[in-house]
Amino acid sequence: MEKPSNTPLEELNKVKGTLIDPLAVHLAESIVWLNLKEISTNSTELYPVAIIGKGSPVLLLHGFDSCFMEYRRLVPYLEKKFKLIIPDMYGFGFCPRPKDGNFGATSIVKHLEQVIEALKITSSIGLVGASMGGGIAMKLARSPHAKINKVLLLSPAGVTGKETPIPPPLDALGVCFLKQRFVREDLCRKAFSNPNDAGLAEKQIASIHLNVPGWRSSLAAFARGGGIANCGLPIPPQPINILWGANDKILNNKLKKDCMDLLCCPSKEIDDCGHLPHIDKPLIVSDYCSQFFN
Repeated sequence: MEKPSNTPLEELNKVKGTLIDPLAVHLAESIVWLNLKEISTNSTELYPVAIIGKGSPVLLLHGFDSCFMEYRRLVPYLEKKFKLIIPDMYGFGFCPRPKDGNFGATSIVKHLEQVIEALKITSSIGLVGASMGGGIAMKLARSPHAKINKVLLLSPAGVTGKETPIPPPLDALGVCFLKQRFVREDLCRKAFSNPNDAGLAEKQIASIHLNVPGWRSSLAAFARGGGIANCGLPIPPQPINILWGANDKILNNKLKKDCMDLLCCPSKEIDDCGHLPHIDKPLIVSDYCSQFFN
């Protein structure tokens, strides 16, 4: 049973004062809270979206069990060129977790469609998806409501493969294991090409959202639903590019090959880069974004 806690909005306000990384503080200050007409179950159920910068819109999707702060290192390079829209995806980050919510891919895409509608974005949108966000990006690109014009995938996960539902009680046990400090710190180190780059600020942000109400139950429901997989087909019509980290310790070579064989799109491997190119090599990623989305 989860202990009573603040609302997601209150929880974010509480942790903002503890953030070590000034880039995370900068991004957290740009959060707006949206009531989404087909998602919010009441007038006080608000969903966070970081909106920062000016220019043509680019929507950035974070990875598994992460939040908008994942893009903190990329934002300073792009905010003068693009209007960056960085939501916490449904069931993750500082989003509310409705008690009976369905936290699978379909609900995540519906939430993103609602974010786009609520922000009244009329122009076409560039889309960046990192890790699990890459699989979601493929599904969102196929949505006629999203107005996506180009897709950039960063070490995408969930494009191929099969859903693997985890039944009770293993779903809850897995979540308990995932919350352990040594597990989260180990995963944080593995995300970098050089594990020593995972300092206190990185470890803090990797776990910054764990006290949001419903974190355990929503992740368990996500696991029971099989997670994110097989999102690549049918291949959307928009131009798709991929950036990979050459030293990715999260995705194995077979997963990369399967993705590339399916999509047959332009790709680039970044040297001395781990699973999250936008954190490990933000300048290289920003240069690529500037060329790709212009």
